[in-house]
Amino acid sequence: MFRLPIVAAAASVLLLAPPAFAHVELAVDKAPAGSSYKAVLMVPHGCAGAATTGLRVKIPEGVLAAKPMAKPGWKIAVKASKLTQPIEFEGATITQAVTEIDWSGGNLPDAFYDEFVFIATLPDKPGTVLHFPAIQQCAKGETRWIEIPAEGRSAEDLKAPAPSLTLGPKQSGGE
Repeated sequence: MFRLPIVAAAASVLLLAPPAFAHVELAVDKAPAGSSYKAVLMVPHGCAGAATTGLRVKIPEGVLAAKPMAKPGWKIAVKASKLTQPIEFEGATITQAVTEIDWSGGNLPDAFYDEFVFIATLPDKPGTVLHFPAIQQCAKGETRWIEIPAEGRSAEDLKAPAPSLTLGPKQSGGE
């Protein structure tokens, strides 16, 4: 008899609690076009209860000088590809750009949260939405956060949306 009110009270607390984020996503999803950007990929849980052991993120075309932050206990691999045309960037000519960053060999239990960080320079294209498809590798399986919404659609309609960043107006006065 006493259990019913307790169960009802517990259920109402759960219904009123704010929802926790469930996807791998960027901590800051808006930034000025052409700016230096610190990307913080938030990993809130593992894959169906299994610990996260790796995170691989694709760097979109036009994002330059991507450089991952070291993460104790994890290995980092960076893939780059040759640019179709060299670009003048910060007084140097660059001929290749990072296309993927891969953190691996770690152990992030499902019950814990962590962040994976890199810095980069964003393209000077205000209004552009950049997508950073990510694959979360786990002790058992993986989750592919790679879905990109069709033109005019929202990422909220997707089951496993890729982290995204919207470029705003360029900052005035330099950085």
